Formats: sequence, structure tokens, C-alpha cells
Amino acid sequence: MGGDFGASPLVEGALWALKERDFSLVLIGNKTILDPLIPVDMANKVQIVHCEDFIAMDDGATAALKRKDSSIYLAMEMLKNKEVDAVVSAGHSGATMSLATLKIGRLKGISRPAICTLMPRIDGNKSLIIDAGANVDCKPENLFEFGIMGYEYAKWILKYPKVRIGLLANGEEECKGNENTKAAMEILRNHPSFIGNIEGNNIFDSSVEVVVCDGFVGNVVLKTSEGVADSIIHLLKQYIKSSLIGTFGALFMRGVFKKLKKQIDYAEYGGAPLLGIDGNVIICHGKSNAKAMKNAIFQAISTIENSINDKILSALQLHKMPTK
Repeated sequence: MGGDFGASPLVEGALWALKERDFSLVLIGNKTILDPLIPVDMANKVQIVHCEDFIAMDDGATAALKRKDSSIYLAMEMLKNKEVDAVVSAGHSGATMSLATLKIGRLKGISRPAICTLMPRIDGNKSLIIDAGANVDCKPENLFEFGIMGYEYAKWILKYPKVRIGLLANGEEECKGNENTKAAMEILRNHPSFIGNIEGNNIFDSSVEVVVCDGFVGNVVLKTSEGVADSIIHLLKQYIKSSLIGTFGALFMRGVFKKLKKQIDYAEYGGAPLLGIDGNVIICHGKSNAKAMKNAIFQAISTIENSINDKILSALQLHKMPTK
């Protein structure tokens, strides 16, 4: 209910996913709004849990903890009570993270959950950034845990045969970075797939699969990259329209532009998993369209089918943090 464009595109995407995959769909929100969005022939496949309250984007994240009749609160209650296997939300991300952490709880051995998001690479694959906004202040041990979780997600969900972990810093040399990243590097060395410090350009050049950073840096990288991508597309359209040759040439480049758009479109992967909680939660962009919601649901199903939390727990036992 809390997405930028209301319930309609989110319900459309959820129904689209239901047509392609076999799962049980539960919609939580105002029944008066949701009911008309569901075709008669699909009504028996969808359960609606009615509630009239929802957390708006301009509400504070802590408001969700008190508003027990809101849609995101009820969703987390259902996840906690095992009535659903995953929650997918395009609403208030702060409220979703807070409720997931406090009501569902963390995995044993994880001190802070983290959001992981995907970025385009020049080889057509994706690199995974963790954390992308859940924790603005991190300790070295948090970054170590992010590396563990990111590796398991890249291996089991993204299906990369080889996963390399890099620590985002202001230079590749070991002497670069702040005190936090330097300390994190010493811990991350214990993971056999850790390759050391990486720079911002390495996110895109196919030299690494998992990019570890705190949520402040990760979110800035994410929003900056989205802005650059939008600006490039906007400028391309302007330059093409500014000349007859450009307009004519664009007719022959439609396939190329279509591939480029697909590579940088957030809707292609749908949402960002909140890793480290004892459940499955996918956080979507507020401006998610139907395609984004469909793919976010597929991502949630994949985390369940691949038992990603069990994989993380096993990895934490295998790669224990060294004692001081």
C-alpha cells in the first residue's frame, strides 16, 4: 500500500508472477482498493488480509513499531508466525527493515542485517553491493559478516561458479581506506575468496562479484549510479532527437538500446534482499512497476528454494571470525 504509485502496479506484478509460478499469494492492505484489481478468474488464488492503515513514505521508520494495524506490521506478524514464507514490500524501506529486525530477529552469528543490491557489469552479469543502506555506521566485524552473506547469495542465488569478494575503498593498495576498512581487511583475509581492496570502477568492470561496504557508502554508490544511468539515457535521447542523422541511425540501434535499458533497469531484478534476518524479506524500490514486483517475488521464491539462510549459517561456522 505504501509504494509511490499506489497498489495497482504492485498487484499487477504479483498477479503476473502468479501466472508464471506456482505459489500462494497473500495481499495485505485495504480490501476496498485491492479487490477491484483482481480479475474474477484469479480471485480464488489470492488471499487478501484487510487493513486500512499503512506507513507512508514521509512517516518516520519508528512509527511502524507502534502502528500494529498497518500493512507492513501485519505482514511481519504473518512471517513471524510462519503463516507466510516471505514478505515483499515496495513501501517504507526503513519501516520494513526495523520491523524485520525487531520482530523476526537476526540469524545466529549475524550482528546486523544488510541490504544487498545488484549493479550492472560490462560482461552482462551483475555485481552485488552489500550493504546498500541498512547500516550507515559499521564495525569491522559487520563488514566481515556482509562479505560472508554476500558470497553465499552470489553463489546460490545468482549462481556464479566463482565468487570474488572485494572491500570498497579509496584505492586498491592495502594502505588505503579508513581505520574501519583497514581493520575489516584483516578479518576478511580469512575468507579464501577475498581479493582485497577495490575501487568504485571495479563495481562495473567484472573484476569482482561481491562489493563489501557500509550502508552509507553503499547507498551513495547506488543512488549515484542510478542518477548517472538516467542522465546517460536522457542525454542519448536528446542527442538523437537533435539531428536527422541521429534519429535515422536510432532506428537501426533499437536492439542495442533495448539491451542497454534491460541491463541497467532496476525492474529486471526487482528488489533488494534483507540478508541476516531469520526469515525472507525483499525490499523493493518505492517506484516499482509491475515488472519489478514480479521479479522481486521470483527473487523471494529463489531465496526460499535455495535455503539461503541455512547456507549463511553454515558459512558462518566454516569461516569463523578470528579471536583477538
